Parts: sequence; C-alpha cells; structure tokens
Amino acid sequence: MQTSEIEGKAAFDHIRYAQLWEDADVLTAGLGDCTGGTLVSICSAGDNALAMLTLNPGKVVVVDLSPAQIACLKLRIAAFKTLTHAEFLELMGARPSDRRKDLLSKLAPELDSETKAFWDGLADDVATHGAGGVGKFERYFRVFRKWLLPLVHSRRTIDDIFVSRAKPERQVFLDTRFNTWRWRLLLNVFFSRFVMGRMGRDKAFFDHVDGSPAQHVARRIHHAAVTCDPADNPYLHWIMKGTHGAALPMTWRPEHFETIRSRLDRIQIVPGSLEAFVSSGEKAIGFNLSDIFEYMSPDMFETVYASVLSAAEPGARLVYWNMMAPRRVPPAHAHQVTTLSDLEDRLKAQDKAFFYSDFVVEEVLR
Repeated sequence: MQTSEIEGKAAFDHIRYAQLWEDADVLTAGLGDCTGGTLVSICSAGDNALAMLTLNPGKVVVVDLSPAQIACLKLRIAAFKTLTHAEFLELMGARPSDRRKDLLSKLAPELDSETKAFWDGLADDVATHGAGGVGKFERYFRVFRKWLLPLVHSRRTIDDIFVSRAKPERQVFLDTRFNTWRWRLLLNVFFSRFVMGRMGRDKAFFDHVDGSPAQHVARRIHHAAVTCDPADNPYLHWIMKGTHGAALPMTWRPEHFETIRSRLDRIQIVPGSLEAFVSSGEKAIGFNLSDIFEYMSPDMFETVYASVLSAAEPGARLVYWNMMAPRRVPPAHAHQVTTLSDLEDRLKAQDKAFFYSDFVVEEVLR
C-alpha cells in the first residue's frame, strides 16, 4: 500500500520545520491516558514526539519521510542528554546566546556520524538563529519579521501585543491598533498561496486546498489575539520577535525537562511513512498524525486512514489538525470511531498554534 503520496511531489532533503508549530498541550490532552502503551507520532521537528513521553507510554514510535526532520529529533535527544535546561533553550534559539556553536559541539558524542555532519553543515545558521530557527518555515517568518513587519507596526505596538489583558481589552487592541489597513495588505501579499509556496510551505502542500491562505490567516488572527491571551503564546512570540518570551512550548518548559530526559530510551525512530509502522504488525493506543491528511487527495486519505485503524488498539485515539483542507473520519469508516466533540471543542479554544482551523480527536470503538 502506498501511503506517501506527497513523497513524489515535495522535497524532503532539507529542514522544513525546525521547531513544532502544533501545540503539544492540546495534543497530549487529546491523547488522554497512555500509560504503558505504544504511541505513534509524525516526527516533524520532534518536539511533540518528546512531549508525548510525559504521558508515560511504553514507547513512542516516531516516523517521518524526511531524514532532515529526523535529524532535528536526534539533535534534541542529544541535547536533552547533554545540556542543562538553560543551555537547551539557548541552543534552540528560545533565548539569546553567543555560544551556540560550543553548545552544538558538546552534543557530538551523542550523535551518529551522519547526524553530526548534517548539523556541522548548519553550525553557522544555528549560531545565528538557534537550532529551532533554521528551517524553511522559520526563514519565511524571519523575512516577514525583519523586512516587512516594521513597515506596518512600530516596535512599541509589537511589544504591546504581549501585554496580558482581559479578553474585551484584547478585542479593542486588535480593532484599534493592530488590524490596520497596512496589516491587511501585508497579509494579502505575504500569506498568498504563491509566496507561501515559494518561501514557507512546499507548494505541493496546497494541492488539495481550496481558498486563500491569506484569508485563512486573517480569520485565525482573532483566535490568537483575542480568544487566547497572546502573552501566553510562544508561537506568536517567535513569529513577531524571533525568540520565545515568558511562555515556552510544552516540550521546552523546565517542568518537563527531567521527565523527558529520563524517558528518552522509549523513543523509537522509524524512517519512512506511516506504513513503516503499520507493516510491522504492532498496535498503538494513540497516534499524533500532525496535519498529514491535509496533503492527501480524498481517496488517499481514506486509504491511509484505514491503515491507521488497522494498527490501532480498541480505544486508541487519533489526534490530528487541519489547516485549510477539511479532513475527518471518512464515511466508510465512521462506524469504527467516535468523535470526542466536547474534548475537541475545549482543546480547540485553548490551541495556541493558531494556523489550524480544526483539531480532531477520534477514538476507535471497542
């Protein structure tokens, strides 16, 4: 069975995402009680696979088509083993640092030769931007932040985004200071399908998407700026300021550092598509499917969804995001799962990774 339709259309030889842009807080809450079980995760940059260790699973099987994305996870594993929490934040770029090359060199004993060579080739970029800032998606936002955002908003306005306010006051700030005609013009240009396809996401990722990415982002800004408190949003802070502020993504927080470090041996990396796990004959109690269904035709989505169900324990949960392409359980498999709508609604309201229009939690029927 072919489960990697996107593999022939998009390049996987470079880092697309150097950090996770999906909220591990809602992911882990959606997965529920996973104690002792097997979990499966799309790798991406590895942050959410590591966050899943806080659920105390027996193991987390991590799959990805991209060797570059797997290299991101391997770097994190080495960093958790070798560095202090403060050093980890510096290396990743969450905090300013002038010693990232030294920190990177400290990881060498924990890296295989191929992964070490990969990161040695990026050492200058890591020194400048942090290991969490060297992906295509992060470069896209860096251009936005450095060259275009100053034409639209002053530094004071950008700083004021992250002043904690009550929800009504957040709405006033959005309406009176942020959502100007210049901002709307910038959205329409920089978040167009053409620009995003060339500089942000691979253009093949829009093959099954209808509508304008710019209009989608404009709608989601309200969620990030009003529904949620921007002061608590590490993703928005990185986009606007280039580091994380007082808030950090779940995996990078100090309270989880030692827990993740102590469970790193439960990570099993399996290069390839989801079929690499499905074909093993193992069963899992939870799946972090990221937004992979977004990149698939409806027919391929149904095929891959069926394969996931074949590898799921009764009661297993499937957790995934949609950005612009609507994907939920195909009608042919609706009798096999139940949608946890109340949980979804609660978590969607909390989701700080504001790009996504939908967050899905489905449970395999027992």
